[in-house]
Amino acid sequence: MLNIKRLSALFIKESIQIIRDPSSIIIAFILPLILLFLMGYAISLDSKNIPIGVVVEKSSKYTQSLVNSFKVSPSFKIKNIDTNRNTANKMIQKGQIKAIIVIPSTFSKDIENNKPKIQFITDGTEPSIAGYVYKYGYSLWNNWLLQENIKLKNKINVESRYWFNAPLLSSYFLLPGSIAIILTLIGTLLTALVIAREWERGTMEAIMSTPVTSFELIAGKVLPYFILALFSMVICVFITLVWFKIPFRGSYFLLFITSSVYLLPSLALGLLISTLSKNQFVAAQVALIVGFLPAMLLSGFIFQISSMPSWLQLVTTIIPAKYFIPILQTLFLSGNIYEVILPNLLYMGILGILMFVVIIKITRKKIE
Repeated sequence: MLNIKRLSALFIKESIQIIRDPSSIIIAFILPLILLFLMGYAISLDSKNIPIGVVVEKSSKYTQSLVNSFKVSPSFKIKNIDTNRNTANKMIQKGQIKAIIVIPSTFSKDIENNKPKIQFITDGTEPSIAGYVYKYGYSLWNNWLLQENIKLKNKINVESRYWFNAPLLSSYFLLPGSIAIILTLIGTLLTALVIAREWERGTMEAIMSTPVTSFELIAGKVLPYFILALFSMVICVFITLVWFKIPFRGSYFLLFITSSVYLLPSLALGLLISTLSKNQFVAAQVALIVGFLPAMLLSGFIFQISSMPSWLQLVTTIIPAKYFIPILQTLFLSGNIYEVILPNLLYMGILGILMFVVIIKITRKKIE
């Protein structure tokens, strides 16, 4: 049975400990090796297999030829071909595709008049990919015109429209995602030192001699860092909105709920590391390797997941930041798109619950 007095005492103790003993992280040999292997095998800056949708308003031999030229390109992966633009619009809003190519119904007639035209619509939340889609798509378009021996009467006038990130600033994409990295740092790295510090200082034996239960011990350790992380999140959001002037189009309530759920697997991972390791230095090293680095490099925050090897894409499914970063970017740049938010929120919650179950089972109120 949960005892509020014991839980409050542990909470106060841990809060005072945070104030009196700020942790300093030392990175020695393991981190550079992990970075070296990740850079050598896991990370690719080449944009390939970018998912796009094609809207063919009226099919003809010319439209089929043009669509085939995009199909054979290694840079694009056509995920949908439809005659209805609304379907493609919904897919780009959900993040299922990164661009839409619209071939109008007058395409064949325009070719006869030497005035063919198509439309590119790109998702501007990732400016580098949006720019790549446009530039390479424009190159494919010109090559196709040469292939079909079509000569334009007039010079092409390009009118670009970028959805969700009109200024095409990388900060619009990076800053919301950086909040996830900061919460990972606080949630995983700091909590990894909690129980390990108790063992190093010999205070764990004193805690074991009290009537405190495993659940109360874990809750007393987690709550101060949970509050600290939420407070840090509020400061980060404030600076992002006021100083960097990044738009926020979603719900602050959803932001608070999703951040709270994300902290479950982050805090649980830190406590799991701390429980298994009785040394602060080892706990810090492991937390950086299995917590902070994957969140930074393998979550889609900087590098596109589809460009990674298939086995590594499978590994990313157990990284909580992979699900939280799309939620943040959606709330900031698109709004309350529940088709994106709810599935990611569910995955984060499941990961957090499973990890806390593991911690409670392996945490025993006894000295081994």
